[in-house]
Amino acid sequence: MTRVEFFFNVEDKFQKLAELSEKAIAKNVKLMVLAETDARATEIAQYLWRLPQQFLPNHSANHPLAAETPIVVDWQGEKLLHDEVLINLQHPQPLFFSRFRRLIEIVGSDEEDKTEARVRYKFYRDRGYEIKSYDAACKGI
Repeated sequence: MTRVEFFFNVEDKFQKLAELSEKAIAKNVKLMVLAETDARATEIAQYLWRLPQQFLPNHSANHPLAAETPIVVDWQGEKLLHDEVLINLQHPQPLFFSRFRRLIEIVGSDEEDKTEARVRYKFYRDRGYEIKSYDAACKGI
């Protein structure tokens, strides 16, 4: 069964994504990042490539090298290249989330984002998924 994790009160979603990506790459784990829109997916990909202190290689799902790349950034979810970790940055839960071994939800500190995350949290909980939650506002997360 898919492990579900929520990171709440994240001030900078891109930075949290970079932290999680760095940890995954160190463990040789592949990530799929699901962005809200094509433009947002491009913004995320560029952010990950430009980090000076980390090397976080990524491609879009349609790129010829996507299958060999540790991080795939997409917004449609039509081309699923692995089943390891899905990081969801969209507001509805992805229909295909249970295909992945692990699902991570990154939730900002604004009320609209929290409200939409509560709906997803309830969706997963009501279907029997065990959920771990981390409050980024607390030290150590």
